[in-house]
Amino acid sequence: MTHLFPSNHKPLKTPGPFFRKSGVISLILILMLFSLFAASASSAESDPLIKLVELKGNRKINDEMIHSRMKSRIGSPFSKNTVQDDIKKLYAIGYFDDIRVEIDTFEGGVRLTFIFTEKPTIISLDFQGNKEFETKDLKEKLSITSGAIANLSLITDNVNKIISFYQSEGYWLVRVFPIIREISEDAAALTFRVEEGTKVKIRKISFEGNRALQEKKIRKVMKTKEWWLFSFLTGSGTYKKDQIKEDIDRIRGLYNNNGFIYAAVSEPETALSDDSKNIFLKISLSEGDQYRTGELKIKGNSVFTDAELLEKIGIRTGDIFDRSALRTDIDKITDLYMEKGYAQVDINPLISVSRDEKTANITLSITEGGIFRVGRINITGNTKTRDKVIRREMRLDEGDIFNKKLLTRSYQRINNLNYFETANINPVPRAEEQLVDMDISVKEKLTGMLSIGGGYSSLDKLLFMSEITQENLFGKGLHLKFKVDLSSRRSNYRISLINPWFMDKPVTASFSLYKEVFRYLDYDKNSMGTAIGFGKELSEYVGGNIVYNLEDVEIKNVSENASELIKDQAGTKLTSSISPSIWKNTLDNNMDPTTGSKLALYTTIAGLGGDNYFFKGVADSTRYFPVMKESAFSIRGRFGYATGYSGRELPLYERFYVGGMSTVRGLGFGEGGPRNDEGEKIGGERELLFNAEYIIPLVKDIRLKGVLFYDYGAAFEDAISFNDMRRTAGAGIRWISPLGPIRLEWGFNLDPRKDESNDKIEFSLGGFF
Repeated sequence: MTHLFPSNHKPLKTPGPFFRKSGVISLILILMLFSLFAASASSAESDPLIKLVELKGNRKINDEMIHSRMKSRIGSPFSKNTVQDDIKKLYAIGYFDDIRVEIDTFEGGVRLTFIFTEKPTIISLDFQGNKEFETKDLKEKLSITSGAIANLSLITDNVNKIISFYQSEGYWLVRVFPIIREISEDAAALTFRVEEGTKVKIRKISFEGNRALQEKKIRKVMKTKEWWLFSFLTGSGTYKKDQIKEDIDRIRGLYNNNGFIYAAVSEPETALSDDSKNIFLKISLSEGDQYRTGELKIKGNSVFTDAELLEKIGIRTGDIFDRSALRTDIDKITDLYMEKGYAQVDINPLISVSRDEKTANITLSITEGGIFRVGRINITGNTKTRDKVIRREMRLDEGDIFNKKLLTRSYQRINNLNYFETANINPVPRAEEQLVDMDISVKEKLTGMLSIGGGYSSLDKLLFMSEITQENLFGKGLHLKFKVDLSSRRSNYRISLINPWFMDKPVTASFSLYKEVFRYLDYDKNSMGTAIGFGKELSEYVGGNIVYNLEDVEIKNVSENASELIKDQAGTKLTSSISPSIWKNTLDNNMDPTTGSKLALYTTIAGLGGDNYFFKGVADSTRYFPVMKESAFSIRGRFGYATGYSGRELPLYERFYVGGMSTVRGLGFGEGGPRNDEGEKIGGERELLFNAEYIIPLVKDIRLKGVLFYDYGAAFEDAISFNDMRRTAGAGIRWISPLGPIRLEWGFNLDPRKDESNDKIEFSLGGFF
């Protein structure tokens, strides 16, 4: 007999009562668990499958779009929860007013039929009740149009757009009701019924809680203003929600810039007057404590030393904490890095505030990144101007190390071409390749211009000036100009052509022809001439020109009462001259500058053959200083010297005549210079001029500016005498119009002499001096 156990193994004992009871319980639990799994499997196997999904009633949206939003698909188990989720997703599309689902048995499974009732299409859109604004103007504010689905959320959004527009115009109590009128089963008409209400004016803005800062200072940063006499011109004095929100941020920023780190500014409380025509605003403030700048640290820098970076920082320990000054300092450091090619430098200011000491410690954490090079230069928007005309103004070329300073200069040069309404350069980094693409986008403007000007002077009487200019001929950047000046005493015809890139080289070439007749009181001057010149930029801001001029001049019809100076110059004379000049120009904008300077030295040497021998030189310097709110102050000084040599007199027409729009405003031509014994204005051999201007933006969007000026200067026969300097002052308007610069100025003669007027109004279209 074979034993299953070794001989020393003890036989199993018969189980006791407890063990027998536990075994029965375990068996029951196992049977119950098995039964549960079997029931679950049976349930899964019994869920019917979806055999067919049908769609009905959808005409505006196709089946594929609907099926892509659903989880209920052929072959998947049917689930009521899944069908309910599908219905929610389909409603979210916004095309349906109603969705029903029918469930039928079909081929051993179920058939789902989705029945849609679509929202109607808006076939007409109109307004009712609008009196202050035309329907066509209101429709421009909408994002809904005829042909759109009558979606409630979209309609509500456009109701809010209309309300916002009305409130921005001062109609704070406006109400707008959308009315949907069913025309057919799938078409509707939408009408916005407007109750405009009265125009609400801001009668008073008050502040509560401001102790450290005066109301005047707070009001100054706000765009929202109280209604005043000229609000109908400025557009101020109305309640605009979006503008108020921006003003709250501006006030908070003002406090932050004055050390009040935890200042809080409430939304304004509003109160209407009894007649609902005026609104009163009250803004509550909680200033908190004023903090000062604590310790300044820099970390993460390896390209520049701490000392080099701290030198760029204007804020100092102990100063009142100023967030705007901190941002300015960060910009300075960023520019320093970007001038070295670090196009993605990141400077994060870490501010640690000590409430006990009332200080804010600043750590500038710098992530330098790598050096970037210029990638592709892409130009868009130039339908007429050739790419090369724009590219040659770029101070950065493909492959160059990125430099923000040169990028800014490139932007200035492209804008100074004056070929474009707008011109922008957008640097687009490609971090993986360490490249920055330059996306240049321009919007071209008409570069052909008809300029008309006029004025009145004791010499010319009524003066008419006309100029036809094409600044971008054939899209090549060629400048063609035809100019005509006509008056009772003068006629001047001139045609000139300038090529700023002669033979595709950075050399300017110019050519001109002209004819002039000038009828003075005691003689007539007829001249005809031609000039050819070349110029070149010697560096980024410095350039030079040299022009050769050949001119034939005849002095005739000399009066018997004329001075000997005039009689001696009667007859025909030929002038052969050369005119070298050099200039430095750092103006931010040649036509409408606000900062920078221009310094130029012009000379003319006559005597390269011909009959006239003279030297003439002019030093001209202008400087612009930006002032607050985009205004600017400019000062200009000019000194001129001319003389004949080799025994020849300086020609009458080369002398300096002071008086008029380009010299001393408020004086007539030649009134600011010497006269002979007969009282004739004979001009001078020297001139000294000073012009000071304060230029104020009036309407920024259309570049309309006002100017206040003071002029001081004169021409002299011999030595300069400050006792003979003339003084004028006045005001004017300047507008960079679509037709060209328009200038209207009224000058007052502060020390009028015997035969001079007290004031003079002059205007021109086509250029500023």
